[in-house]
Amino acid sequence: MATGSGLDGQIGFAQETTWGTAVTVTRFPEFNSEGVSLDTTWLEPTALRPGVYHKRGGRAQPSRYSVQGDFELDLVTLGMGMFMRNALGSTTATTTLIAGSAYKQIHVPGGFVGLGLTAQVGRPQPNGTVIPFTYAGCKIPKWELSLKDNATPKLKFTIDGKSESTATALATPSYLTGATVFTFRQASLKLGGTAATASGETTITGGVAPTTIIKDISIAGANPMADDRYGIGNAGLKAEQLQNATPTITGKLGAEFNKTEFYDVYSAGTPTCLQFDLTGAVIGGANSYLFSVILPMVKFKKATPQVTGPDIVQMSTDFEAYSDEVNPVIQVKIVSTEATAV
Repeated sequence: MATGSGLDGQIGFAQETTWGTAVTVTRFPEFNSEGVSLDTTWLEPTALRPGVYHKRGGRAQPSRYSVQGDFELDLVTLGMGMFMRNALGSTTATTTLIAGSAYKQIHVPGGFVGLGLTAQVGRPQPNGTVIPFTYAGCKIPKWELSLKDNATPKLKFTIDGKSESTATALATPSYLTGATVFTFRQASLKLGGTAATASGETTITGGVAPTTIIKDISIAGANPMADDRYGIGNAGLKAEQLQNATPTITGKLGAEFNKTEFYDVYSAGTPTCLQFDLTGAVIGGANSYLFSVILPMVKFKKATPQVTGPDIVQMSTDFEAYSDEVNPVIQVKIVSTEATAV
């Protein structure tokens, strides 16, 4: 039964075979919100003409089209591989069987050339009709993973796309059976240790869990891209967005003040390893659902303890990931029951 409200909204994605050529969406995540929209650039010449003192409608013409916006979802145990592949430019499109029903997929930074998503948002009208908006040629120039105390982890992605269409039929959504959310209680963090990569997988040995109370964490990526590649003959549509500056991975830790674990590392400029894991239920043998982020080299860029009243002194610590020239600057490892990554 239709509600005529956002309760009937849906969003779907699919990996494009050819960038910018829309395909039928097949992956439907449950989502919290979306803000993807068509952005039109208008040309409005104001040549002089006696007796006309306002812009003339006949001269106002659309010139360029672009698709931009965000969507946010809860980080769940299934279906996250497609998004991390496109957020990092990963080449991983398959999984590896570990044991039983446990499969792993490893995502590390790669190239974005040729990589694109088709997205379709179903937006309900009050009369109950859900209108499909289909976006082709979508890349992810920004993403963020965040987790706060007593909450579920969130993934937020910024989309930059080529075109919008409302002529494509609304896809019938199908959702992955058994997908459950990770929670704050399933999170763990380790700092320090030694990173090493073998057989395409990075691990950290010797990392230690901080003793201080950490209340929130965020890890964000920025992939600068030339998103204004318009040209003669393209009918106002952009050509493929290409990486045109150095990508960055930054983060923030919100915790109670601890001089030794955070401030001393910051003030000394000492690099350290960081591993953030979300570990779910056991899915076979010693393997559990897992979403793991490894940063082999981070540097604390800012650590600010401040007394703002009688409560426990808090400290916000900003960090940035760097290449250690041996291991991938970031690795996202997913262990689930999915036999396919995307």
